[in-house]
Amino acid sequence: MEKITILWVDDEIDLLKPHLLFLEEKGYTVHTANNGHDALELLENHHFDIIFLDEQMPGMSGIETLERIKNRTTNLPVVMITKTEEESIMEEAIGSNIADYLIKPVNPNQILLSLKKNLENRKIVSEKTSFQYQQEFRTIGMEISNRLNHQQWTEIYRKIIGWELKLEQSQDEGMNQVLQMQKTEANQVFSRFIERNYLDWIHARTDDRPVQSHTLIKDWIFPLLQDNRPTFVILIDNLRFDQWKMLQPDLEEGFRIEREDIYFSILPTTTQYARNSLFGGLLPTEIEKKYPKYWVNEDEEGTKNNYEGELLGELLKRYGRDIKYSYYKVLNMSYGRKLVELMPNLMVNKLNFIVYNFVDMLSHARTEMEIIRELASDEGAYRSLTLSWFRHSPLLEIIRFLAEKEVNLVITTDHGSIRVSNPVKILGDRNTNTNLRYKTGKALKYERNEVFEVRNPADAFLPKVNVSSTFAFCRNNDFFAYPNNYNHYVNYYKDTFQHGGISMEEVMVPFVVLRRK
Repeated sequence: MEKITILWVDDEIDLLKPHLLFLEEKGYTVHTANNGHDALELLENHHFDIIFLDEQMPGMSGIETLERIKNRTTNLPVVMITKTEEESIMEEAIGSNIADYLIKPVNPNQILLSLKKNLENRKIVSEKTSFQYQQEFRTIGMEISNRLNHQQWTEIYRKIIGWELKLEQSQDEGMNQVLQMQKTEANQVFSRFIERNYLDWIHARTDDRPVQSHTLIKDWIFPLLQDNRPTFVILIDNLRFDQWKMLQPDLEEGFRIEREDIYFSILPTTTQYARNSLFGGLLPTEIEKKYPKYWVNEDEEGTKNNYEGELLGELLKRYGRDIKYSYYKVLNMSYGRKLVELMPNLMVNKLNFIVYNFVDMLSHARTEMEIIRELASDEGAYRSLTLSWFRHSPLLEIIRFLAEKEVNLVITTDHGSIRVSNPVKILGDRNTNTNLRYKTGKALKYERNEVFEVRNPADAFLPKVNVSSTFAFCRNNDFFAYPNNYNHYVNYYKDTFQHGGISMEEVMVPFVVLRRK
């Protein structure tokens, strides 16, 4: 490995000989300069990995030298060393993007610690993270093999996502692959868990059931309406738990997290079913029966989610909630900007729902647009693209406005998505729906052991378009493919993000309550 090269700039450099010898014994190469001008000249002709810079030097000061260094090489780490603890000097140095700040007299171990923190930090953290995951790998594996309840499954999912985000920062590709294998195994077992319990949950045949789409508002949002604050619910369509964890640090700048929870989306995990159920507080066939004008079936023309605001109004009426409320759906940036301007007017409402459709559009765009497929080539890139969008979106402006107010802010979603890789063959007639993660229609043909089938849709509170209609759901990272033109179809859709079926990523989704700091 190439030696790390240090530039140490101090007008009393001769007094630092013991420090320099200590570093050379540790394997570092050290160059020195006793003023800012010489340091800048050395920078012209040599490569340095890090600079130690004295703040108080005659002539060009350390702060002036720092400014010129940063103008030339923005990413070169500079450690400021000073005799003074004066706050204004510290602020000026920190504002100039220093890597570290040491107060004289410094001892060799302080210098060594600063070097490790700034240059070897990633390697050390990577090795420690990999070691810690190796220790927990067996524990997670044993937990997965137990007969878990829904709460235990949410904890397993949190753990897996936590490790996925940590290992993503590491350099251990092998350990990342081990984690992905464990995640796949967990998804296989989770799919069977859903199949065993889903019908009992939605028929309320057991008290041990999770909060689901149709009970979310009643169980978790109504209690927030009991205090005097307005409640704002921002539903980011198709937001997975790992994507929420990427947004979390930005939100914590203005908010503290009161509660971070996970609820379970109903099946199919799509906007048409899960989000209508969320707003209606009812399962799909209950909406179809009670409010037929607000339900659009698979085989009917028109948008399937045009009546969410109306369903929310009916839900509030059914539960006797006579409150002022609003519902807005943001489908593009221009409407998002318009909503930013409307925010002050919404403060008089007890409840405000904002549906933000970006992540769903991203997952579909990733399938259809080559450039998005390249930008979101894997899970990490998909998360990163979500974060980049958020930081440049009107949604961030909306949230910053709310950070100045006394409100309950809820961040949630309707379902997640999964990166699919394994094709499962299916046959259906021309009226079969196009979703890749679930199919409904008459005379569907598939291998029964490869899907979760609901032969009688009414059992799962799903509409029955034809007498012989059935529903078939993909598990884990499977996706449906027709035998005709099979290879082209598989190559086109493999490694795209889809939703509608059964996986931890689609079913277990975030519900977060925040309040301003």
